Amino acid sequence: MDRLGAMRLFTRVVERRSFTQAAHDLDIPRSTATQVIRQLEERLGVRLLQRTTRIVHPTLDGEAYYRRCLAILDDIEDAEGAFRGATPRGMLRIEVQGTIARHFLLPGLPDFLARYPEIEIAMSESDRWVDVVREGVDCVLRYGALPDSDLVARQVATLGRVTVAAPAYLAAHGIPETPADLARHKAVGIRLLSTGALTPFEFADAGKPTQPAIATPLSVTGTESFRDAVLLGLGIAQMPLFHIEQDLAEGRLVRLLEPYAVPSAPVSILYPRSRQLSPRVRLFIDWTVGRFAR
Repeated sequence: MDRLGAMRLFTRVVERRSFTQAAHDLDIPRSTATQVIRQLEERLGVRLLQRTTRIVHPTLDGEAYYRRCLAILDDIEDAEGAFRGATPRGMLRIEVQGTIARHFLLPGLPDFLARYPEIEIAMSESDRWVDVVREGVDCVLRYGALPDSDLVARQVATLGRVTVAAPAYLAAHGIPETPADLARHKAVGIRLLSTGALTPFEFADAGKPTQPAIATPLSVTGTESFRDAVLLGLGIAQMPLFHIEQDLAEGRLVRLLEPYAVPSAPVSILYPRSRQLSPRVRLFIDWTVGRFAR
């Protein structure tokens, strides 16, 4: 394996924290990966990786070399892209919340892949907070407030939310007229997988958010279970409008407290701060912005 190949392998080992996973990503035997890294360390005269039985960590020299490798590899990809007519290529690993993928990304992917046939997309659906570097993900698309992290976050859209309930729930419990009335009602809540915190009810009162109290006997972490529980009449919820537009149009859900605005929630793309954006990642981000604008 040449020097550039060794650099690509080394960066993948650091990001995946595993020789086995890195070798799988690059479609080479694990024994070859181990040998290449050993030869790289011998050539540089430093130890780059600290190996244990369960995980691989970069040493201080390894961290410094990793950052230099990223810059070199991205510069090479940019330079080669310019002479190829700037046609992006390679594997793009993205992590997306399922509802976002189904409503905004998947309908446009046939055209995207037809326009950029040299890009391969490996898309994972999850609501959990992923370790982008360790899991080898290029970027993550998330809906809602973000926890503090070392990732770069670029907001690509803001999406409206509404307060809703099923007709069966309203027939049994009545219709709230003001946010204060929610104290006499029940909610279906959704919890953040990253923190376990229950997302509060919010209304914008003269530009300032208020969070009225409401009993929440049921809370879930999955967006599809969240919607299904509300459709079953288990309580009132605040939900992203894009997820339930058809339910509202067909009468399965009823919009409540319309004079009281619910703050919008952001959609953001996140990627590692230490990594320069490759052409395919920049392209995907720009395309995603266009999808949400449309």
